[in-house]
Amino acid sequence: MTTQDEHPIFDQAVGGRLPDPLSVIEGPDWAALEHAYGPAHDTPLRLLQLLDADPEVQAGALGLLDMSVLHQESLYTATVPAALYVAAVLNDRRTLACHKDYSTWDDRPRPLRAALLEWLGLIAGSAAYGETTEDEDGNDPGVTDAVRAVRGTIHDAVSAHLLAPDPTVRAAALSATSALLQSPELAGRIPGTTRTLRRLLAESTDRRERATTVLAIGAWGEDTTRWLTDPDPAIRSCAALSPGSAGNTVATQEILGALLDPEAIDSWFLEPTATDPWAGDQLPHIDGRLRHALLSAAIERAADFEELLPAAMASVPFCSNLTIADDWGPLLAAAFPSGHEEGAKLTPAQHRYLQALVNRDVCWRYTQHITSWFDDIGLPPDRNAIRALLPGPQPHE
Repeated sequence: MTTQDEHPIFDQAVGGRLPDPLSVIEGPDWAALEHAYGPAHDTPLRLLQLLDADPEVQAGALGLLDMSVLHQESLYTATVPAALYVAAVLNDRRTLACHKDYSTWDDRPRPLRAALLEWLGLIAGSAAYGETTEDEDGNDPGVTDAVRAVRGTIHDAVSAHLLAPDPTVRAAALSATSALLQSPELAGRIPGTTRTLRRLLAESTDRRERATTVLAIGAWGEDTTRWLTDPDPAIRSCAALSPGSAGNTVATQEILGALLDPEAIDSWFLEPTATDPWAGDQLPHIDGRLRHALLSAAIERAADFEELLPAAMASVPFCSNLTIADDWGPLLAAAFPSGHEEGAKLTPAQHRYLQALVNRDVCWRYTQHITSWFDDIGLPPDRNAIRALLPGPQPHE
């Protein structure tokens, strides 16, 4: 690995303004800059090819740039000028050319502009790694700081496309903006960005776009209360998931109400599943599936397991031994917050939930997946042993 002294960091975003694209091509000593495969002397050609008349050439150029100046999400001395050039040409009409293979991470037919925005977001995400933690990013000295220093300039270029006519461009702009706004130094731009997105929410009729936007606004710490009364239950649920809504009883009841119909939640968006990991796209700012995120929020916010019980019972038909970490494991922990002492009498809510789980065959296959959850609670990880805890008829509350 080379040092910053051997290969100086390029810096041409003077005063926070985007440089002229041609100056990025002609200004730096590209042979003194590096990417994943050594001296970056080939990078100017790849950048120029992004504006080629042939979409196939454009796609190939972006693929090579991705492999070189952002190889496996690593940053290099050539990354800053490459990112600035891409940001500077986003408004060029030639970036509206469509192709289906602009990137290895997305083969949907879409404008090059959308792929470039997404690529800038990936760079921003890499730059944000370890920024607020002690994790090492593994990049050469000074490289990450150089990328971070131009995020404000890139944000100006990216956020201008949040209301673009093309929905794929809007989606990519929002994704990149979210990555850029991870920067503590750009926190002051969040309110203005939120105001822009409120316009989008008022005009858009696309459920996924609106949900993604509300989730982003909530993740930034902005108020999502106004969307708790949205006509669309999917939007209301996404608004309720906002960390800022954690103490809002209306939001909690919205989540608990939605969870009474898990099948409806799964119909809102096409999402990857364990059986079909390539289906749809995962919603941003959510770890896993939306249904599981709502369940996690309900567990955290509900006053007790009795309040959770209707949602817990509704989730049972969707549980299996493979989903225990996402649904019935956390619910069992909520049902027994202090653990279970041998011989202790079950509450009516505990009895009803355990009985429902015992009746669910697929929860008890390959019990190595479930053992640790039961051990932590103090329950036997064995179906018949659980049955033995449930003598007699099911009690009534």
